[in-house]
Amino acid sequence: MASPGTFSLLSQALVAAWARLDKSFSPTLTIKKLRAHHFRPADLIYIVHFLLATFWFTIMQDPPFPLKLLIPAVWILALLIPATSQFFLPATPIFSYLLAFYSSRFVPASIRPAISVSILPTLESVLYGANISDILTRFTHPVLDVIAWIPYGVGHFTLPFVVAIFVWLFRSKRALMLWGSVFGWMNLTGVLIQIVFPCSPPWYEVIHGLMPANYSMKGSPGGLARIDALLHTQMYTTAFTNSPMVFGAFPSLHAGAATMEALFISHFFPQLTKFVWAYTAVLYWATMYLTHHYLIDVVGGACMATAFFYLFLPDDLKGKAALEGPANFNFVKPSKYQVYDLEEPRGPVAQDFEPAESEDEEVDITYRSPVPAVAKFQKQQEKGHRHTASIASLIRSDERGPEEGWSPVTSSFGNSSRV
Repeated sequence: MASPGTFSLLSQALVAAWARLDKSFSPTLTIKKLRAHHFRPADLIYIVHFLLATFWFTIMQDPPFPLKLLIPAVWILALLIPATSQFFLPATPIFSYLLAFYSSRFVPASIRPAISVSILPTLESVLYGANISDILTRFTHPVLDVIAWIPYGVGHFTLPFVVAIFVWLFRSKRALMLWGSVFGWMNLTGVLIQIVFPCSPPWYEVIHGLMPANYSMKGSPGGLARIDALLHTQMYTTAFTNSPMVFGAFPSLHAGAATMEALFISHFFPQLTKFVWAYTAVLYWATMYLTHHYLIDVVGGACMATAFFYLFLPDDLKGKAALEGPANFNFVKPSKYQVYDLEEPRGPVAQDFEPAESEDEEVDITYRSPVPAVAKFQKQQEKGHRHTASIASLIRSDERGPEEGWSPVTSSFGNSSRV
């Protein structure tokens, strides 16, 4: 159960996040910002989004013309209003991916490549020595069905929003922009690969064998049909039967999304690393247990997500910079060393490499003693004396004059300097 401190921290983060929002509904402010914006080569990426959107809207048949023009009209309006543009602009790659996924069903079959039925199971057997996905589906149980369903049928659709919300609350704006960009581009690339390289999933092999496939075939919920039977619904059966991407087995975007979430959370919230990777491992297994992907699909999706994450991760979000919170919300309690502007002591490992200091340099020549016992006692006194001085120097240091130094030598030099 969450502690009261957790709820207090969350409420403070919500208040701070609300204060950071631009609540204006005036399009003129957006136009002024656009005029004052200094365009960079990176801004050319929006031309790619525009060209892709133009293609998808051109071939889109449902909704029909002119109703489909309402979609870009609403999009442009959302970009013009400051209150909505702060969300829609960073999410542009994600919306571009969703548009490509939905509109892929309208690509004419005459220009589509042939569907591969045997290449994935063959590659899996060659690379891994067996059909791993087939082995994982030989034993099923309602408990295993539920365990597989939670990440595959629930977490896949909800966790991206959870990550975005937590990054918005507890990390910098740059981190939120990175999430929208890298997650959207990774999924968009995956959809484009699935369009140009269509492959049948394991459920097709279970139902149809190696019979040649065509684009008129409907999809199947695979193992999620058991969840529908368990919940007495047709939710997944309806969704996967009417899926616009029936033959999009490779790469697995379920595995890609989970890997991206694990990489992102472990980088920006390292205290959650073991939990998010445990979730990801269960999802990897679920994709094969539910007969939706081969192992090679999972590996392909995970590799693609890893490549995108490290290619998109900027230098200013690496290291300690990844843990920086929003500008108006510091949720990390400063240490006593930060409060008093002191240098934090290094650990014992670092102290082992500290160069040895001469005892002669620590004790003034006036107080040196040839007797070891006396010298040891004097060293302890000197150490305690310096410790007392360091503490007292923090107390009302602005009220002490130069004559109140800790050494008579300092006082003498101080007086001589004023002559």
